Amino acid sequence: MLPLDFTAATNVAADEALRRDPELAAVHAYLRRSDPAGQRFAAVLRRTIDQLLNGEATGRYNWSSLYKTEKTHAGTLVEINLQREFEFADGIDMDYRIEGIDVDCKYSQQFGSWMIPPEAEGHLCLLVWADDRASLWSAGLLRIEREWLNVGTNRDMKYTVKAKHRDKITWLWKDAALPENILLHLDEATRARILIPGKNKGQARVRELFRSVHGKRIGRGVVRTAAQQLDYMARVREGDKGRARPALRQEGIIILGDYQSHQAVARALGGPAPGEGEFVAHRVARARPEHGDRPRALIDGEFWVVARPGEPWDVAPRLPEAQESRTKASGLEPRTEIESVWIPPQGV
Repeated sequence: MLPLDFTAATNVAADEALRRDPELAAVHAYLRRSDPAGQRFAAVLRRTIDQLLNGEATGRYNWSSLYKTEKTHAGTLVEINLQREFEFADGIDMDYRIEGIDVDCKYSQQFGSWMIPPEAEGHLCLLVWADDRASLWSAGLLRIEREWLNVGTNRDMKYTVKAKHRDKITWLWKDAALPENILLHLDEATRARILIPGKNKGQARVRELFRSVHGKRIGRGVVRTAAQQLDYMARVREGDKGRARPALRQEGIIILGDYQSHQAVARALGGPAPGEGEFVAHRVARARPEHGDRPRALIDGEFWVVARPGEPWDVAPRLPEAQESRTKASGLEPRTEIESVWIPPQGV
């Protein structure tokens, strides 16, 4: 994740808020210490959006396809999944208790539209935003002051933060990278080629996904949506010749997973290394003099390079057996999201 690009004015305002408010400073320090690069936070947001889309059952990949009731539940699921990931204690008056301090959590898919309840006045709020199409997210802390809020006009009289006072937010992470929803960002023709209709076409859809998308991290949620089957991960693994890895080897394609040995191959090939629950596919060729100093990886006793579009390729090698444990980006065991908190409406 790239360093955050804050303006000088924002930095000054944040420093002043941290000096003036010891509780805000304590919560800020705890969250940054728990997740220095924001990777755990970003992963929770990615998984929560995928949970709402429920692609395994619905085939959906676009936030705009959610029902209004589903979007309404997004904030609740973000709050729950963050609490499980970071093991925040229950708050006394607010959602969480962090470093002995009550903190409310508010999520909005539209930046600035956090709905602040009247009882949050005087408390710290963790304000979270994520935009799947922009592949960006932010999270910051704000001590709620009444004069900084717009008057509530909805039935429960919740407020929003006035645009001119959003500079009072002390950002933990601002416009950070959200793991990409690959299906959302593909061109229409490629997406249609992958998402062929049919209940028994899951294996074909997964093969086409890895045949079509190379050099990008492909998350588990994307595979789930393509497969639309309970055993979606089996569609990728070694096994019968129809599964993605053995089938696509014949087309020169390797599918790297989140094992240490696969990550080492990914880095040696000069591409992105798959993180937890991710894959990266490449079409490869045996390294030859005409490949020059192109990055290469030693696989099964031979050196291989990524074949560029239009270049010859070779039947791909079998990847190292991945028996070692997966590398966790955070070094900590992930928390499991609650899958039964809310069930999407039927017929979607």
